[in-house]
Amino acid sequence: MPLALHHIVIDAHDLPALARFWAAALRWRILSEREREVVIGPDAHAPVGICFMPVTDRKTVKNRLHLDLTSAAEDRDAEIARLLALGARRADVGQSGEESWTVLADPEGNEFCVVRPKTTLTG
Repeated sequence: MPLALHHIVIDAHDLPALARFWAAALRWRILSEREREVVIGPDAHAPVGICFMPVTDRKTVKNRLHLDLTSAAEDRDAEIARLLALGARRADVGQSGEESWTVLADPEGNEFCVVRPKTTLTG
């Protein structure tokens, strides 16, 4: 069997809180919750989930890897507002202001983007 992506792992200071944020953001659910590991996904049989693992230190620098989220073009602004209401915040990682994406950070400061749907991209 070839390799397949199993989980995206996010280090977290408060595992349950960060897992709840991402589960709500993605409209997923918590699949497994242990003291040192919380896993979320759309369902137990999904090919990929997100696993939260504990760290004691707080995030201090920009992510080297981030998630890009998308929605229908007409829902984008409402989804950004929903994410902000869940606890995300706008983040500045050096954008010019001309980008077609919006940079946000989760409650622990991990940056992620809300991008245009692929159907709106040209050539």
